[in-house]
Amino acid sequence: MKLNSRITAAVISGLALIMATLLITSTWRSGQQAQQTLTVIGSAKMDIVSDIGVLRGSINTMEVRLTDAIATVMKQQPRVTQFLSAQGIKPQQVEWFPPTSYANNEFTAQGFQTGRILNYSVAQRFQIKLNDTKRIKDIAMQLTELIASGINLQMETPEYYYSKLSDVKIDIQAQAARDAQNRAERIATATGQKLGKLRSARMGVIQITPKNSNVVSDYGINDVTSVQKEITAVVHASFEID
Repeated sequence: MKLNSRITAAVISGLALIMATLLITSTWRSGQQAQQTLTVIGSAKMDIVSDIGVLRGSINTMEVRLTDAIATVMKQQPRVTQFLSAQGIKPQQVEWFPPTSYANNEFTAQGFQTGRILNYSVAQRFQIKLNDTKRIKDIAMQLTELIASGINLQMETPEYYYSKLSDVKIDIQAQAARDAQNRAERIATATGQKLGKLRSARMGVIQITPKNSNVVSDYGINDVTSVQKEITAVVHASFEID
């Protein structure tokens, strides 16, 4: 009886050990399988056309006396307004900013200030914003006539924007995410695996560049110099492999 009891106990202990080993092996294999991931990069690109144009410029002058410099700028401002009105730009479409001024100091040959003011510079900035990019470009060219007439006018490069950019960013990121999933599914199928659930996703910076440009930046690009643009989004995604 005692012998049979010992044999029975040994058999039970052996079976328990075997079951525990199988359970550990199964758990280990499941863990190993769950740790297998597939990381891909998805991208999407879309063409956009700017629908807002911005033109900035300033009337500049330099006079010995500050009051004379301000008077010169104030005298030239109506001429700019009249010229723009002749081009079909209404006065309310031109935003004028307060004039800015600074003193130009005298320096010695060694680069030290003498304490004497040579003259004063004054600038009167303005801005035109239209929902017509072609019109902005044309006005920028036409304003050179004012420079030829004696007005010290400095013009900045026109800037072009897209009013629905925030909506486009959402769409392009969604497209990039779908592209990442499609790439992962093709890779998994080609290697005899089954694509599992998404483990992680990280959106890259959005690049807004002139059309057909291949310039990119780690910090993203937001081009405002061209009317025809391309917006590109990138997504880094990791999926489980079942």
